[in-house]
Amino acid sequence: MSFEFPKRGYVFWPVGNGDSTSIVVADEVVMQVDVNQTEAATDADDPREPVVDGLIEHLPRRAGRPYLAAFALSHPDEDHCRGFAQLNNKVQVGELWFTPRIFREYRKDLCDDALAFRDEAMRRVRKTIRTRGAVASGDRVRVIGFDDLLKDPEFAGFPPHLLSVPGSDVTTIDGTDHAQTFRAFIHSPFKEDADGERNDTSMGMQVALIDTSGSCSALLLGDLSYAVVMAIFKRSQRHDVAWNVLLAPHHCSKSVMYTRGPDGKDHLQDDVMAALEDASIPDGYIVSSSQPVPASNREGDDPPHAKAKHRYEEVVEKGHFVCTQEHPNATSPVPVVFEFSDGVLRKLPPEIETQQSYRRPLPHAINQARGEDRPPSQRVGFGRRRD
Repeated sequence: MSFEFPKRGYVFWPVGNGDSTSIVVADEVVMQVDVNQTEAATDADDPREPVVDGLIEHLPRRAGRPYLAAFALSHPDEDHCRGFAQLNNKVQVGELWFTPRIFREYRKDLCDDALAFRDEAMRRVRKTIRTRGAVASGDRVRVIGFDDLLKDPEFAGFPPHLLSVPGSDVTTIDGTDHAQTFRAFIHSPFKEDADGERNDTSMGMQVALIDTSGSCSALLLGDLSYAVVMAIFKRSQRHDVAWNVLLAPHHCSKSVMYTRGPDGKDHLQDDVMAALEDASIPDGYIVSSSQPVPASNREGDDPPHAKAKHRYEEVVEKGHFVCTQEHPNATSPVPVVFEFSDGVLRKLPPEIETQQSYRRPLPHAINQARGEDRPPSQRVGFGRRRD
């Protein structure tokens, strides 16, 4: 396999409708946000990436084992944690980032990998309490939540410095401070969303990479919908939501930008689109971690939604909306890679030889027969155009 991690940067894996994002902080420090390895992805004729296998191949090694400095789970839907048990068995995962409240509210319908994540996270929580925080790599855990979590009997005695509340930043990964090169600003879940839909309790965060010449940021919002995304922008300073790369929430779902009105129709929410545009850094990209986006959708279709893609294309420059499962084509997709150096984030082009060696080609029919008007070829600002 000729694909390589960037020296520093972001990698978005083609895993179908699901999230798998790698953040390369340094040669020996890689953070993974979510994982989605389907059973079929290991078949040679499936265009989705077996991301766990890819990580095992490309991660740095420590004591002979692949080493992942940290794994953060946005929320326990299957398409965000599928393959975790396998990853945890085959890779040394230095630290877990864990949002306990989600697991409390949704105990009945957790998939096997979500249960495996919860069990491993709670094992680490118990050991951290027992040792008063004196744990080594492989046992570390960072809890994302609120101070009242520490009043829960399960978390009594948990070290407060390992609890990160929304509105705070994190610069430490697996026990080492990377403040000069890394910053994760935690946006959500909000305390008042604890009883909401599971998607709206997703961990949302901005992950910045820093060097002496500047910085870059990726905004990762899980499966959050309009109301929570808008709340994030209203509560945040611009530098905490600014993005060079935006991971389109919920696999390019229209729910982040449209709400259903009393008339039964979708209505565009210009405020959130204006907020996304205002927070964008020039030459930014929007990545849809999803199946290929169809030309149009029918009522009731799952994401990705064509109308969401078209709106995103109005926020970024032409060609800067990228679907993971179409990069560079739907037959032989390869990871979307951004490399950060000398204060500049660049999207690396998928080389032809990489495309040919990365995966055996498969004729992959994509239903794009239902036509729809395309968005304007030039970027337009929101508020200048309405449905």
